[in-house]
Amino acid sequence: MSDFNHESSSVNNVAVAQLAANKQYTQIIYILQLVSLIFGITSIIGVVMNYVKLSEVRGTFLESHFRWQIRTFWFVLLWTIIGGILTMVGIGILILLAVAVWYIYRAIKGLNALSANRPMYV
Repeated sequence: MSDFNHESSSVNNVAVAQLAANKQYTQIIYILQLVSLIFGITSIIGVVMNYVKLSEVRGTFLESHFRWQIRTFWFVLLWTIIGGILTMVGIGILILLAVAVWYIYRAIKGLNALSANRPMYV
């Protein structure tokens, strides 16, 4: 009986350690998103990291963060392209500014929820 409890405890410790490592990984992706406002390439690195680990976080609260981050990336990319095209007629600058503010908002909102171990709504 004690072998079973010890084995169960070991499995639980591994699961807790894996969740903690994945939480830190998720936090790094949020930071990469924020840094991408200066160095755009980091957002691409972040979304690739999301897709690489998505199956590993499936079924945990971190899955909602990954979906939040992935959706944020694709919407920002779409609106950045639209804003870039529309800079020729002037309105694009406003769109790009709004996209930057929205991007910061989503990264900070995600970081706050992550630090409180709360899932993101998606």
